[in-house]
Amino acid sequence: MQTIRYLNLDCVELSNDTLSLLVTQSVGPRVISLRYQHGENLFAELPDFITETPAGIYHFYGGHRLWRAPEDVQTTYFPDNAPVDICPRENGLVVTQSEAGTGLQKSIQLTLQTNGSCVQLIHTLTNTGEEAMTLAHWAITQFKPGGVAILPQSTDATGLLPNRQFALWPYTDIGSPNITWGNRYTLIHANDMEGTLKIGFPNPRGWLAYWRGGTLFVKKAAFDANAVYYDYGSSSECYCNAQFLELETLSPVQTLQPGCSATHIETWEIFGEVETPADEASAVRIAERFQL
Repeated sequence: MQTIRYLNLDCVELSNDTLSLLVTQSVGPRVISLRYQHGENLFAELPDFITETPAGIYHFYGGHRLWRAPEDVQTTYFPDNAPVDICPRENGLVVTQSEAGTGLQKSIQLTLQTNGSCVQLIHTLTNTGEEAMTLAHWAITQFKPGGVAILPQSTDATGLLPNRQFALWPYTDIGSPNITWGNRYTLIHANDMEGTLKIGFPNPRGWLAYWRGGTLFVKKAAFDANAVYYDYGSSSECYCNAQFLELETLSPVQTLQPGCSATHIETWEIFGEVETPADEASAVRIAERFQL
């Protein structure tokens, strides 16, 4: 595997004629860059974005990461600043790091087919400690601002019963001009952002999207209607501030016994020459065009 220096980090490239991904070797597991048809990096680049934790400084870096839910400064933000193990696989690789301070091992297996713009990511959490852990996978992808996130809502015909719900964080202004509330799609406009916002929701439709500069990134993850999810049942979440926008998926809550593992799978698809999702009507057209 050839090592590439990017954002002052050693990385390994995974690519075909359509996509190029950079997976960090110096830290992680992280996917720090995603380029479509030799364009710019779609992901946020945050080399100086940090936060203090009891275990040390946590670097966000940008790109894609695997966290554990529920959010807790002691465990979720445990620094991942040490080098990772990267093992090549057919059409992909597996990147792994063990957190000595938490007893949790994190692994991401990436598979990129020879052709096309589809990536599969298998996120694995393994309990290497001596006590059971109750948690959920939390797969987070950070994008550059200047685009629009599409959050699909349930369209189930439930008669007299409700079919949609949202979780709102305390810092979220429900009247924010950056949010376009819709009956089928809610849009988050990641431009001229003041403050921060975060929205979570159960996502039976199983996908989220972010549009920027004519390119559409779609991430898909299965939803289990019979499972329990953190954050008032949220399987999907979107966080936005002036520096980046995050698309997030969560697995159901599960208890890992010592020595046991669990996985959470995402599929990424990237499309070019896509119209701006300026309103709900255009979001509908985009979803229909790509059969989302």
